[in-house]
Amino acid sequence: MGRSCVSPSRVFLVTVLACIASGLWWALLFAPAAGAAPAAEYAKKGKRPAAKPSPVIAAAKQYAEAIASGDRVAFGRLDFDCQFALVSAAAAPFKDFPPGSDPIYGQCWKLLVQAHDAAVEQRDEGMNAIWPGNGFLVFYRNELTSYPPSYYVMDRLGLSPPGGGLRVAPVDSAPIPGASFRMRPGAPLVSVPAAVVRLRVTYKDPITSPVTYAPEEEGLTATVKTTAQPLKAVTVKWVVLSGLRKLGFPGDTAVLNLRVAGPGGDPIPFVTETGGYIPSSGAWWKPTDAPEVLSAALQRMAQYAEQRDRIALLNRVLIVDPGHVAALTILTGELYQTLVNAGAAVHRMPIGDATLAARFNELYWNAYAQASRIDISYPRNMIGKDGVAAPTPADHLYRMLPAMERLARLQPDDLENRIRLGNAYRWNNDPQAALATHEAVLKNIPPERAALKARVLLELAWSRIVRVAWNRILDEPHLMQAYKEAEEALKLTDRPLDKFTAAYTMAYAQAYMPNRDNHAMLEELTEARRWYLQLAGAYNHAMLEELTEARRWYLQLAGASVDSWRYLLLNDTLKGVVEADPAFKPLLTAS
Repeated sequence: MGRSCVSPSRVFLVTVLACIASGLWWALLFAPAAGAAPAAEYAKKGKRPAAKPSPVIAAAKQYAEAIASGDRVAFGRLDFDCQFALVSAAAAPFKDFPPGSDPIYGQCWKLLVQAHDAAVEQRDEGMNAIWPGNGFLVFYRNELTSYPPSYYVMDRLGLSPPGGGLRVAPVDSAPIPGASFRMRPGAPLVSVPAAVVRLRVTYKDPITSPVTYAPEEEGLTATVKTTAQPLKAVTVKWVVLSGLRKLGFPGDTAVLNLRVAGPGGDPIPFVTETGGYIPSSGAWWKPTDAPEVLSAALQRMAQYAEQRDRIALLNRVLIVDPGHVAALTILTGELYQTLVNAGAAVHRMPIGDATLAARFNELYWNAYAQASRIDISYPRNMIGKDGVAAPTPADHLYRMLPAMERLARLQPDDLENRIRLGNAYRWNNDPQAALATHEAVLKNIPPERAALKARVLLELAWSRIVRVAWNRILDEPHLMQAYKEAEEALKLTDRPLDKFTAAYTMAYAQAYMPNRDNHAMLEELTEARRWYLQLAGAYNHAMLEELTEARRWYLQLAGASVDSWRYLLLNDTLKGVVEADPAFKPLLTAS
């Protein structure tokens, strides 16, 4: 075969011209030289060639580490903007840097921190907060290429605590066309050598690392982005200027970070490259990267007194590992209990037993879900302490539902979670999902577990009732089916709590029947009352009724007085009960 007439140098020249024409000339700076092993080959071997030490690489690395460690003086002495502020206002060239006590370093650092605050979470996200929370979490909500390079090494991430620390490793460097600027308005342009340096920034801890939206959501509008993921590593490009001492700067090398606009609005200096995130260089934490760190976070969570801190830490664990069963179990359990307990804050009925109180509050939400629904429909509409919006029951419900759904897929044998998921669907006005969930649970219960079957039958009956209550189709077969399921539960169970619930549910179902039997309904409510007053925690209600009746007759007697009645209540036997339960307080008043 004959030799080609195209020489390698001519091919290279054509390539350069094509890159310049397309605006991608900078890509050649980092292209491997002929005969060099490609990056994929280094990845296969598990290593990459170490970057050759150079003044510009050393300057960029020292600058990044100074920011990460909060070293204001070292940062100021390597920051171009800070040095330029000194020399542009000075009458004579600097021979050395100002001492570390000079206020210039604090002023430059303050501007940096103020800029970084744009990436720090300032909103109170309530039940969706991610650890370390409002005022501490670094969340890059915009495109990663839109942030200056220092945002990826800010001291909030580098200092431990509050951050988990980071590592900075050189990748490579390449020269670029020189930077030009005027030392003062009207002064001639000056030019200095410039280079770009790439550093790999790795975050040590998935619990405190910065957060971004999922990479697959890149390019979507902000209103569509929903999936947060913790960043593990990025490659960041820095622009380093050298040869500055000859212009009167105290240092010969400086790093560009936050661009400064001159009097005419032009950037100082003018450079052909800007620093920031290298596209497609990000790596995100995976569930298998640090499972022991996630387990330790769950153990530490129990130490936090504030629920918002516990929820934020659980949310952080779940953005690292969305399928973390322990975290999902703890999160759904706490949110469900909080939502159920929120009913007590509204109805304010004192219940002396935790088990009865939980059932009483569930019945409250069953009825409330058919009525105004405001508290479980509108999130964060309550103003709490210091004027800050406090989470509403809706916030707990909306955060709880997706977590319960995921847990149900991962742990189908967790029947308690699936029962509660059906309840949550019911309270969220989704009776179809509630019915499907409770019907599926009912099929999974073995015949010998009669008590559990009775409980699920009752929940299924309530899901049918809510469907009818909302649709207002009163002759729907679901209503009679709900009655029959509650009736079956009454026969199956020997637990007073479930017998009371069954009788109450039967009466409640009858309330929607157009041709209801009021006599039968009265019998069911009487039966419900009989079982209810046998429950622990309900005895005070029966006692209250009896004492109220006794008071009514006593005060009709000749010679009786409120004082003498009060004495009867506060004798040695009744005193402890009456004073311990606020429900008895009206019996002690004169009215």
